[in-house]
Amino acid sequence: MAITMVALLDGTLIDPAQPIVRADDQGVVRGDGVFDALLAVDGEARDLEAHLDRLGVSAGLLHLPEPDRAGFVRAVDAVLAAWDWSASPEAVLRMIHTRGAEGIEEPNGWVMAAPLDAASRRQRTEGVRVLLLDRGFDGTQIADLPWLLPGAKSLSYGINMAAKRYAVANGADDVVFTTPERALLEGPTSSVVLDLEGELVTPPLDGILRSITIDDLATAAESAGLTMRFAPLHADDFARCRGAWLLSSGRILARITHVDGEPLPASPLDADLVRLLDVPGA
Repeated sequence: MAITMVALLDGTLIDPAQPIVRADDQGVVRGDGVFDALLAVDGEARDLEAHLDRLGVSAGLLHLPEPDRAGFVRAVDAVLAAWDWSASPEAVLRMIHTRGAEGIEEPNGWVMAAPLDAASRRQRTEGVRVLLLDRGFDGTQIADLPWLLPGAKSLSYGINMAAKRYAVANGADDVVFTTPERALLEGPTSSVVLDLEGELVTPPLDGILRSITIDDLATAAESAGLTMRFAPLHADDFARCRGAWLLSSGRILARITHVDGEPLPASPLDADLVRLLDVPGA
């Protein structure tokens, strides 16, 4: 996903090749910062207020200064106004907020934009093959350990990206993390939902990031008369489910077609979820 546009918090657009971060920015050298990503379609940012709220929550968990909310809105608006929507009707916007240079404590922030990548568009229609990978600890074990940043969308994304690379190297597209006891958690950049006898079930939020797309689905499902709940899930539940999906703010919805190489059926509710989440191009 090549970045093609950058906006500063004063609304100025700059060349992505222009340096805007000091070499000693703690977001660069330590991953000491937070971000949030959202999808914009045909000039409209989806769930912007919710993403700004989550950015603020993540910053609070890292004891960062409060993000400049008005500045991020200016930057997003600048991107939306300048983007060529006829050439790229979907763009992923990433809001970055770092602690800044060590010893100065002046936070740094900007918004980056890139066209939604072809793989994400393809996975909406063709689905994803996932591997189940052990994250090494239980979500409930870290829920009360704030130094492990449960629920924060921090810039320390090395493990998440390594997991996705491992999946691709082993014939899959993505990952669902599990506990050592094989309870389901979340993906590196997504949440998981299973169709269990017509109920939509997603893991509880203990130690995992709150998903804005999950919130959207829960609201839409209730209006459509579907049942959705948060409940513990186990890897064995894939063998009995009617289907499953990965949900994220950019890709929105991708049906899981295989788990550890074993095929998974398409849920009878798949078309309903595509409609309820207003998945672009699906």
